[in-house]
Amino acid sequence: MALKSTIFKAQLAVADIDHGYYADHALTLARHPSETDERMMVRLAALALNAHALQDDCGGDGTLGFGAGLSDPEDPDVVLRDFTGRTRRWIEVGQPDDKPLVRACSRADQVQVYAFHHAAEVWWRGIEGKLARLDKVQVWRLPTAAAQALAGLAERSMQLQATVQEGVLMLSSTRGSVDVEPVRWK
Repeated sequence: MALKSTIFKAQLAVADIDHGYYADHALTLARHPSETDERMMVRLAALALNAHALQDDCGGDGTLGFGAGLSDPEDPDVVLRDFTGRTRRWIEVGQPDDKPLVRACSRADQVQVYAFHHAAEVWWRGIEGKLARLDKVQVWRLPTAAAQALAGLAERSMQLQATVQEGVLMLSSTRGSVDVEPVRWK
């Protein structure tokens, strides 16, 4: 019998000072049995870092949420769609291969990768040349220590505050706070 995903609920209050975006998001995260709390929380951090795109890219008329992720490799970890159903942002976390990113470029206006694992530098050296020609792709590196600290905020029912200022995400809850400063690689 296959293991089922574990459901997490998050109330996320986003205050993105850099983009003038302030909103509350009620989110449901399905954590695949093989997914760690760290990866799940990196997905949530990626969503918080891109929440402003609801206003900037879609004029406030779109949906931002989690895709099937590990359950379906053809679906993004986080996705922003406008009211017509057009995929504006396709967001992956981890260290994906180049072929799925090429496919994502044909399906979305923008593709972003948030690498967070301690071996991300090795992955990047191996894939950088393959992604150079893909203008739609952005690659961000989240510091390993910050990504690991995000796992400490995971609860089945979460009340989180996300503040984005000067490119730094501060994600906090009653369990503490974590500062995440993404570095753009591409």
